[in-house]
Amino acid sequence: MEENDVKETETVSNEPKEVNSVKPKKAKANKEIEKLKEENKALNDRVLRINAEMQNMRRRMEEEINRIHKYEGEDVLKNLLPIIDNFERAIKLDDTDLTDELSKFLSGFKMIYTNLVNILNAKEIKEIDCLNKEFDSSKMEAVLTEKVEGIEKNQVVEVLQKGYMYKDKLLRPAMVKVSE
Repeated sequence: MEENDVKETETVSNEPKEVNSVKPKKAKANKEIEKLKEENKALNDRVLRINAEMQNMRRRMEEEINRIHKYEGEDVLKNLLPIIDNFERAIKLDDTDLTDELSKFLSGFKMIYTNLVNILNAKEIKEIDCLNKEFDSSKMEAVLTEKVEGIEKNQVVEVLQKGYMYKDKLLRPAMVKVSE
């Protein structure tokens, strides 16, 4: 019987030791679980932020591509404007004093000029209408000023060089003379 008594005592004494050793293990496991949950939450937050950043980058890139497509050929069209100006100067020549041969030459200029203007119109390039309008510094450059009687201050008196808009963007500002 003594052996049984000893065994019972040992069994009873062993149980509290096991319970005591399980509690620290559970507490340690709970701390580890909480730590892992925090790390998981931080990683999920980081993934969400990276996803949002990627979406923003994609949106900005698409907007830039759309802008490039919208204004494609802007440089070429800008380089055509001085040619248009030269054609307009040539066409302004008085053809009453010209010989028959020069008159035919000038009519060829007019046809080329008309074709160029049609191309610009097809590409949505519009001349800025500014003569006798109020001066607008966003679309015009005041090259000269002149005091003119009967005309209000800041009115465009003369267009020295035409300005052009490409869709909704300024391609070239108009150079104008403004009243004082």
